[in-house]
Amino acid sequence: MSTLIYLFWTLLALVVYTYLGYAVVLFFMVKIKRRFSNIETHDNKKELPSLTLVIPAYNELDFLHQKVRNCFQLSYPTNKIKFVFVTDGSNDGSEALLNTYQDISVYHSPVRAGKIAAINRVMPFIDSEIVVFTDANAMLNQEAMLNIAKHFYNPKVGCVAGEKRIYQNEKDKASNAGEGLYWKYESTLKKWSSQLYSTVGAAGELFAIRTDLYEETELDVILDDFMLSLSVVERGFTISYAHDAFAEETGSADIKEEMKRKVRICAGGIQSIMRTLPLLNPFNKPLFAFQYFSHRFLRWTFTPLALLLLIPVNIILGLKVGGVYAVFLALQTLFYVAGFGGWMLKRKQLKNKFLFVPFYFLMMNVSALLGAKRYFLGKQSVLWEKTKRLETA
Repeated sequence: MSTLIYLFWTLLALVVYTYLGYAVVLFFMVKIKRRFSNIETHDNKKELPSLTLVIPAYNELDFLHQKVRNCFQLSYPTNKIKFVFVTDGSNDGSEALLNTYQDISVYHSPVRAGKIAAINRVMPFIDSEIVVFTDANAMLNQEAMLNIAKHFYNPKVGCVAGEKRIYQNEKDKASNAGEGLYWKYESTLKKWSSQLYSTVGAAGELFAIRTDLYEETELDVILDDFMLSLSVVERGFTISYAHDAFAEETGSADIKEEMKRKVRICAGGIQSIMRTLPLLNPFNKPLFAFQYFSHRFLRWTFTPLALLLLIPVNIILGLKVGGVYAVFLALQTLFYVAGFGGWMLKRKQLKNKFLFVPFYFLMMNVSALLGAKRYFLGKQSVLWEKTKRLETA
C-alpha cells in the first residue's frame, strides 16, 4: 500500500506542478529578475524594420474580404510593409478574388501539399527584414505590426509571438468560457516566460521571425508554427512575446471540431518534442530547457497519463485507506462529474461558465492522449482539415 501512496502523491504533484506550480514558480522568478536586473525595454526611436505578412489561405474565401481589409488597416509605414497570400490547393475561387486587389501579391499552385510546403515555396521571394505569419481567419489589432516590430530592436530576439484571443459575442460567451480562459492563462504564461528568458514556441495565428533566420522545414511537420519558432532558439536567439499584438478568431463550432483541432496539436506536440530533444538538455540552454520541460513537455507527455492513473490509484486508496484519500476521491469525482456536465451542456449549446472550465481542462488532456496515440500509429496527416468556427455575429 505504501507504494500506491507514493505513486498517488507523485502523480498529484506532477499534475499540480504542470498547471499551477509552474505558473507560481515562473511568477516569482520574474519578480526576482526584476529586483536584480532590469527587464529590457524597447527603444521606440529606432527605425522600423521592413515587414512582409505571409498569409497561407487554403479555401478561405469566406474570410478573404475581411482579411484583406484588416491588412490594409494596420498601422505601419506603407513603404515598409508588404502582403503575400499563398493559396496553394485552393479551389474555391480564392486566387481570383485576391487578384482583384492591388498592393498584395498572390502565389498559387493547384497542388495542395500542406501549409509548411506553401510557406517554404514562397519564402525565397521574401526580401523584407522581418516575415510575419498570420492565418486568414484571424483578425489583427491595428497596432499589431508596430508592437511586434519594436521587439526586434533587441538583437537577441529572433522571433516574436503574438497573442491569440477568442472572439466571443454575448450568445457564445458561456459556451466558449473554457477555451477563452485557457488562452488567457496561456497568454499570462507566455508573457512571464518572455520576461524571464524566452517564450516557448509561437502560435500560427500571429508570429514573426527575422527573415534571414528562416530555415526550410521538413514537409511532414505538423506544428509548423511551433517548429519554426523553436528553430530560432536552436540558433541561439530568443522568442519574445508581444501581448499587445493579437490575432482574434472565433471559437470552434462544437465539441467535435475543437477535439479535432486539439488532437492534431497534441500529435504535433509529440512530433515536435521528438525532433527538438537537444532543447531539453539542461547543460545546453538551462533556462530554456526548464521552460520547455515545464510548459510544453509535461503537458504533451507525462501529465495526461498522470491524470489518468490518478483515477484507479485514488479509488483504491480512498476505499482502503480513507482519510485524506477519501476526500481527494470525492473532489476528483466531483470534478469529473462537473466536466461531464459541461460536456452535456456544450452538446446542447446551453450556458454555464462554471461547468465549461473543467470540461475544457479534461478535453485537453484526453486530446493529448489521443494525439500521442495518433502520432505513434502514424495516423496524423500533415494536411490540415479546417476547423468549423462560430459566426462572429
